[in-house]
Amino acid sequence: MKNYILCIIVFFISFLLSFVTTPLCRFIAVKLNIIDNPISDIKTHKIKTPYLGGIAIALGWAASLILIRIITNFPTLTLRNIRGLIYGALMVSGLGLVDDIKFKGLGFKSKLIIQFLAAATVVFLFDIRINFISIYWISCFISIVWMIGITNAFNILDIIDGLSSGIALIASLAFLFISLPTKMIYVNFCSIALAGAILGFLPFNLSNSKKIFMGDTGSLFIGFILASIAMGTSYTSVNEIGLFAPLIILVIPIYETILVSFFRIKKGRPPFLGSKDHYALRLEKMGFSRKKILLITYTACIIFSICAYLFTKLDILYAMFLFAAIIVCIWAVSIKLATVRID
Repeated sequence: MKNYILCIIVFFISFLLSFVTTPLCRFIAVKLNIIDNPISDIKTHKIKTPYLGGIAIALGWAASLILIRIITNFPTLTLRNIRGLIYGALMVSGLGLVDDIKFKGLGFKSKLIIQFLAAATVVFLFDIRINFISIYWISCFISIVWMIGITNAFNILDIIDGLSSGIALIASLAFLFISLPTKMIYVNFCSIALAGAILGFLPFNLSNSKKIFMGDTGSLFIGFILASIAMGTSYTSVNEIGLFAPLIILVIPIYETILVSFFRIKKGRPPFLGSKDHYALRLEKMGFSRKKILLITYTACIIFSICAYLFTKLDILYAMFLFAAIIVCIWAVSIKLATVRID
């Protein structure tokens, strides 16, 4: 069976599993009182909302890959890579689940240790890492830093409904599109499985009557998977600027992390502690509704993903010009956002 047909099957399996299990997770969260209560000043929602939506996303993703394995034969390397991501994702989503269930959450040190172990498992035991760096230990070190950074970036970005998950959906499709012509089959299947699982969760996250959050279980999980698949395909068949393609696809969560860290440090606060310095909340202060913020963000993410694809296809001169234009746009937006006062 051809890969593109298998990808379609994986997408629908992950979507259906996530769509069916999300309301079940909501029911369990309500019964067990696993609820996000907006008693803190940094919370942006008004009513109590159940967690555990991330379990549905993780289950949809993992189960679809396991089921497709039953009906087809993957190459040995593909099986090994998928197995490595499942092990690492299990550790990270387990971390998020404990953090969601625990009333006061886990400390950032505990989180970083477990994230390091999950990233190290993928890098050292399954050799999923940045391959264009020839020195092995440097490649492993940067790969682990990359994975921890992107994992936490999606957690930081998860500040309003549909933001982190919607960006992850677009990014997963971008990585799929770029990786399809390559032989890295595991990137194809892990990307499309993630897209399907997120799409099955989103209607409930954006619902008023059946709302559920994905919590740290979901945000850490999707960040970890995207960081992993970003290292699994080639971007430099035409020019070396293509190496920036993963950064451009994931530029919004990366930008958000840098932005909130900058403003928190500027205020004398540790970057690990929550605050309302997020770009989405600054746009809200400027008068944008949350629906418009999502529309702006999704549109920007799609444009960045198209630019990332062009990086892998254009001659180096045009690619450099496009990269410079992106930097100028980001700088202009940053200047505007910096003028917004956040109490």
